[in-house]
Amino acid sequence: MPQGQPAVIPNDGLTTRQRRNRPLLVVHTGEGKGKSTAAFGLALRGWNQGWKIGVFQFVKSAKWRVGEQTVLERLGQLHRETGEGGPVEWHKMGSGWSWSRKQGDAADHEGAAREGWEEIKRRLADETYDLLVLDEFTYVIAWGWVDIDDVVSTLASRPGYQHVVITGRNADPRLIEIADLVTEMTKVKHPMDAGQKGQKGIEW
Repeated sequence: MPQGQPAVIPNDGLTTRQRRNRPLLVVHTGEGKGKSTAAFGLALRGWNQGWKIGVFQFVKSAKWRVGEQTVLERLGQLHRETGEGGPVEWHKMGSGWSWSRKQGDAADHEGAAREGWEEIKRRLADETYDLLVLDEFTYVIAWGWVDIDDVVSTLASRPGYQHVVITGRNADPRLIEIADLVTEMTKVKHPMDAGQKGQKGIEW
């Protein structure tokens, strides 16, 4: 794709503008580092376009606060104060979904994952966001906590203009099949291979 030019022009009856403005389903998978980071980078880019951003984290502990969360929440505050960029919501299964009264540390994780997915389905139907980041969502699919057939049918038939980004290792082949953009992160080297622990500013 030199200079952003597509390799082929499909005979789909759409104009270049129509084709360019289709909502995308994006999957970041693979064993390497950077899947969530790339998704949050896309959220930053979307915020700059004035998009409504919704982030849903499915696995990380309530005590684990990634640096991107602070940045995006502050950008959401900036939007509320000045109108710049777009609104941002960040929801975490590990701390108890923000719409739920239950605390995450005492909640059943499988039930919380199902609850999160059902709420995402409602928000997709309502076209609440322009971009949804479903962080580490591949794991709850792999563990059978949410039904892959339901996920595929919901995402494939989502209304309006809604981009969805899913992260996590071992993405289900059915998810990859319906995705528009799939990137597999491959580890070549990592400091942890040499015994180094996670590093501030690099891992969080």
